[in-house]
Amino acid sequence: MESAVENEQASDSVTGPARREVGLRWALVGSLVGCVVLGGVLMAMPSGQGGPPPAPGPVARAMGAVGAGTPASLPDLAALIGDREAHLRAHPGDVQSWAVLGAAYVERGERTASTRYYPKAEKALRTSLKAKPKGNVEALGGLAALANAQHDFRAARKWGEAAVAASPKRWTAYPTLIDAYRGLGDYKAARKALARLVELRSGARGAGARGSGAQVSGARGSGAQVSGAQVSGAQVLMRAGLVYRDRGWREDAGAALSDAAALAATPAERAACLVRVGELAWERGEPAESLRAFDAALRADPDGHAALAGQGRALAALGRISEALRAYQSALTKRPLPQYALELGKLYESLGLGGAARAQYDVLRTRVRERAAGGVNDELVLGLFEADHGDAEAAVGRLRDEWRRHPSVQVADALGWALHRSGADEEALRFATKAMDEERGGGVRSALFAYHRGVIERELGRYGAARRHLEEALRINPEFSPLLVPLAEEALEALGEPEEGGPEGVEGSEVEEGSEVEEGAEVEEGAEDGAEAEE
Repeated sequence: MESAVENEQASDSVTGPARREVGLRWALVGSLVGCVVLGGVLMAMPSGQGGPPPAPGPVARAMGAVGAGTPASLPDLAALIGDREAHLRAHPGDVQSWAVLGAAYVERGERTASTRYYPKAEKALRTSLKAKPKGNVEALGGLAALANAQHDFRAARKWGEAAVAASPKRWTAYPTLIDAYRGLGDYKAARKALARLVELRSGARGAGARGSGAQVSGARGSGAQVSGAQVSGAQVLMRAGLVYRDRGWREDAGAALSDAAALAATPAERAACLVRVGELAWERGEPAESLRAFDAALRADPDGHAALAGQGRALAALGRISEALRAYQSALTKRPLPQYALELGKLYESLGLGGAARAQYDVLRTRVRERAAGGVNDELVLGLFEADHGDAEAAVGRLRDEWRRHPSVQVADALGWALHRSGADEEALRFATKAMDEERGGGVRSALFAYHRGVIERELGRYGAARRHLEEALRINPEFSPLLVPLAEEALEALGEPEEGGPEGVEGSEVEEGSEVEEGAEVEEGAEDGAEAEE
């Protein structure tokens, strides 16, 4: 990881947009350092009451977390929901409490995968908004969070932008809006929203303060006041890490996410940040580091289903298959998400356990139907499943619709793969290329994307490009899938090594009739890729 001195030198060597991006990252870190110092000063000041204040109870803890947009523990959430429900029975006109209750329902629905909370959340939030249609940032933000939870990113953008318009200086409106933009594949808008969030966090427009990530990562629970809400440094840094990851800035993403975990104010928030650390390490092909992060997340929050599923991926990559199966099964028990059933089914399939795999695929279909009844859109995972294990043509139809709704790089990759499975390889390659387009997607480095593209190119006879992308998949993450890694290795072995000196015709040698035309086209394509990377 780069030192502070190296980062300083790097920032002096760039110009234009690149300098602004470096300034954004330093402004983020510098602002957090300032708040850590401020928090330390405030903690050192005498309270004047002869001792520390009493620790907040579960309702107060959950109320603070919901108000700041940070995760709360499940017991605290249950206490808050019960408290607000009782309060509203006696005071049905309390607009603020309706918004708090709705936001608490959203989080509980996400944490437990119980979609029955989502209609309750919508009713509570709309009750609040109807009673106070103007300036009701809490209700608007809650509706944005609900739409994100249901994977309706267009609606999330609408509500998130309305919340920002109602109170542009209120930081809590921005994280959900960033999530919506990322879900829509609007990565430039996500970066702009992050810049504004950092600006609010620093308290000064265009702040250029510098600090080191090491200084920030040693602090705990910093906070400052912006528009009456406590700013969570962990939430700012976590969104920064996700945006950096989308751009392919893995070192910056890793530093931001690690610092977010260090700054987390509660165990639940720390666990959420550590899950992101583990996911990034997994994408980088570091299963042992990934497993350590997921283990730490579970120590912080034993109810964490995402950490259990992450453990399953990492343990399978490390060859600890029995433990991996138990981790996946525990994750499905805590939160039976279709994605977890798909991953476990593929692990069973890689082990030759076809019956067990089919049982998980049945779970996937059932959960997709149940969640759809609760308003949750799982078309992406269902489309990927159908492309490989069901009706590829139906998968294409589903994913075309999803592309029109949410044109993210994840949907581009899934649609490209479904088109390949249905035999439409030329169109498939166009979408596989979109998924890896640095200008569009910001540079997400995904072994699965590279594998899909390599397979499609091989089918089209573009062997040089196919070899390059299959090798890239295994270089990014040598254990990205227990089912697909052996297939990638077999495909590379069948392609063989490239000819010495490159394809004929590149350096003046004659091209045999119909022999190396495709290879020449691939060289040009590779040159274009290199030019885009330099830009």
